[in-house]
Amino acid sequence: MSVLVDTCGWIEWLTDGPLAPRFAPLLADPSTLLVPTVVQYELHRWIRRERDEATAMEVVGVTEQGTVMPLDTSLALLASELAVSHRLAMADAVVYATAQQAGVDLVTCDEHFADMPGVTLFPKN
Repeated sequence: MSVLVDTCGWIEWLTDGPLAPRFAPLLADPSTLLVPTVVQYELHRWIRRERDEATAMEVVGVTEQGTVMPLDTSLALLASELAVSHRLAMADAVVYATAQQAGVDLVTCDEHFADMPGVTLFPKN
């Protein structure tokens, strides 16, 4: 069964944040992951800024073990529709649209996804 872990989940796991134990089992087998290219972008950018290029590329390599979903026209248009209907920023809309198009669960700790269909939210307390 595939799952899409949002960027915030990867960062929780990488930083051993409070929600890392919730995300760790999902990230244990990268082959089960659906990974939007925008998540690769966000991870690379964050890790490059907070750590270094070598670590960023190592994590991108882990994401490559999953099923990477590039942004194509049909996904872009679905993301646009979802952005309008759910008031999402571009990257969040692409992540959500990727999960919706693939029929997999989006797992996140970002509250703006609360109460949306197909989302498992691990709230930050």
